[in-house]
Amino acid sequence: MHDALSAEASEHLSLALAAACDDPIGATEPYGEDDGVVRMLITEHVTAVLLVGQVTKMLTVLQLSFIG
Repeated sequence: MHDALSAEASEHLSLALAAACDDPIGATEPYGEDDGVVRMLITEHVTAVLLVGQVTKMLTVLQLSFIG
């Protein structure tokens, strides 16, 4: 889906993902109950549900939604 986004939406998503890699809790919002593991990344054009691996220091994108 990332390749199908407009250049602007793709850039915003890339920058937001980079910020989430540096600070997963600070750069994202809770997804439902705040367990610190499943988080939402929200940009102007895209929302993403992320799985935050505290031990592995990895982010896994579970879902991307284009919101316009």
